[in-house]
Amino acid sequence: MSKSEKKDRIKCNIEVAMEAIDGKWKILILWYLKDDKKRFNELQKCIYGITQKMLIQKLRELEQDGIVHREVYPVVPPKVEYSLTEYGQTLKPILKQLYLWGEKHNQRVN
Repeated sequence: MSKSEKKDRIKCNIEVAMEAIDGKWKILILWYLKDDKKRFNELQKCIYGITQKMLIQKLRELEQDGIVHREVYPVVPPKVEYSLTEYGQTLKPILKQLYLWGEKHNQRVN
């Protein structure tokens, strides 16, 4: 398939969804933001193994896609909080099902 054919190819909905929430980091970020807003350091503590650089990158991507909202408060020292947007809230049932499936799978393999 040539570059122009790849560019013109219509992606299936699963591909589009996976691009928006790809990889383990974005899913974990969404999971920890599902119930309430968190500051950057709180998120980083929740997500074992994520680097500061990776967390910044994934939060920016989620923000660009309109899934996560970044609120900057005009105080010193700077205070920044992250939360799910209204659009991001639509992922909550999917996250819940993924959690439940993971729970069953974990029991099965252990």
